[in-house]
Amino acid sequence: MGINSLGASFEEIGDEHVGTSVETPLRDDAFKMDDELKVELIEKHFKEIMHILGLDLSDDSLKGTPHRVAKMYVKEVFAGLNPKNKPEPKLFENKYKYKEMLVEKDITFFSHCEHHFVPIYGKAHVAYISNGNVIGLSKINRIVQYFSKRPQVQERLTMQIGNELREILGTEDVAVILDAYHMCVSSRGINDTSSSTVTSFYSGKFESDEQSRNEFLKYLSLKK
Repeated sequence: MGINSLGASFEEIGDEHVGTSVETPLRDDAFKMDDELKVELIEKHFKEIMHILGLDLSDDSLKGTPHRVAKMYVKEVFAGLNPKNKPEPKLFENKYKYKEMLVEKDITFFSHCEHHFVPIYGKAHVAYISNGNVIGLSKINRIVQYFSKRPQVQERLTMQIGNELREILGTEDVAVILDAYHMCVSSRGINDTSSSTVTSFYSGKFESDEQSRNEFLKYLSLKK
């Protein structure tokens, strides 16, 4: 059984959903290989996994699966690993002097648990108070989706979204809540299909001012 530097087994880390850092763990050479070669190599290795499992890769239904999985990994569900896919939102001057919080709620996101590579899915709720600039509403969704499209731990995902919005908008007043279901909990392990996980990120007024935080939660119909 593998043991990490803190003395915890790999199974314990996976089942307890332990994360290691705010940044997604990536090698320095992660993007020296182009996407087409990544697809080619993943297809080769996934074909071997299917072979080891005993599947008949000559079957019409299965023969294209290694390529489909490889393409999905690189081009779709893990596309957020590559910085070239990062959204570049355009900011607009807050000419109408809107000084209250803006809330974008019920943003659907799909991610994958980095411990078992099975889906995490749910809703993101985001709020910010302008410090002179505003961002297009759809760009908030794109930021959520970008950081979701990588192997993740929910706590890290929440912080990455919050920190990115804080940096882009030039304001400390940012709040993020994620409410998500983990297939590694519902389809394996404890097999609990009803529980969801809620994580939050508060900075600026949302962290220091209880009234601002409660106003945000009220908009979401969530109790304190």
